[in-house]
Amino acid sequence: MALKQHEQVSVQQLIERSRNRKGKKVIEKLVPIGLFLAATISVLTTFGIVFTLIFETIEFFTRVSITDYLFGTEWLPFSGKEPLYGILPLILGTFKVTLIAIIVAVPFGLGAAIYLSEYASDRARKIIKPILEVLAGVPTIVYGFFALTFITPIFQAIIPNLKIFNAISPGIVVGIMILPMITSMSEDAMSSVPRSIREGALGLGATKFEVAVKIVLPAALSGIIASVVLGISRAIGETMIVSLAGGSTPKFDFGFTDSIQTMTAYIVQVTTGDAGYGTTIYYSIYAVGFTLFIFTLTMNLLATYISKRFREEY
Repeated sequence: MALKQHEQVSVQQLIERSRNRKGKKVIEKLVPIGLFLAATISVLTTFGIVFTLIFETIEFFTRVSITDYLFGTEWLPFSGKEPLYGILPLILGTFKVTLIAIIVAVPFGLGAAIYLSEYASDRARKIIKPILEVLAGVPTIVYGFFALTFITPIFQAIIPNLKIFNAISPGIVVGIMILPMITSMSEDAMSSVPRSIREGALGLGATKFEVAVKIVLPAALSGIIASVVLGISRAIGETMIVSLAGGSTPKFDFGFTDSIQTMTAYIVQVTTGDAGYGTTIYYSIYAVGFTLFIFTLTMNLLATYISKRFREEY
């Protein structure tokens, strides 16, 4: 009787196991399908955005000469007499902010990364790195008001002819904003360098600073370059900081103390209701957006190429 009961229990267990295996097989078949759909949606969304930019940009160039757009030095889309759509002032304004941001972010970001990777204790690293990463979570509109109400008055005391809207304040604050990104990614790249390389260099008589600069930095150069280029792309695409603190005056000059306008700031200006649907000004935001897309895409491709080259060398 006990044997029959044992056999009955065993059969029930086998049936249950068979059902579980069937359920697992169904899940294993559904998971790849779900992941494929997620990847497909992401790809189709990207294509949709790119195609929208292309089609609307083509419509813009049916109304405005592409030569005037690419080489024009005046951007006056709201002019009542003859609107001018020369993109160079917007590009120059974007590059001014980006240049200042990189001057601020790269030295301080790499310095912080070297400290966290080579000098900081585990306790200090656990405290400092999360604090730096908190900066990445601050809303950009807060950064914008910080640049306008705090950074600008300080620099106006140092530079008398500095206007309330200028390129210096948003550039510095954009640099502060991208600093955690450069620091975190560079520190991760340096930490991935094998410890045996550091110990070997120290054993040969190198100082800690020489190990950091001459050994670790070259070995982690591909990751560092990737972090810097990603920071540049982030700086070029920043919107709220430059809109609030940079101004809305596109100028084709190399001054940093006057009001400027970046490509993203112009898009914000138009999308707040200054242009009607279907007008030339409306289509100009797609042309500017496509130009911005080309810049960021080119830099990402360049970063990939440079990273591969340095990875092969080291």
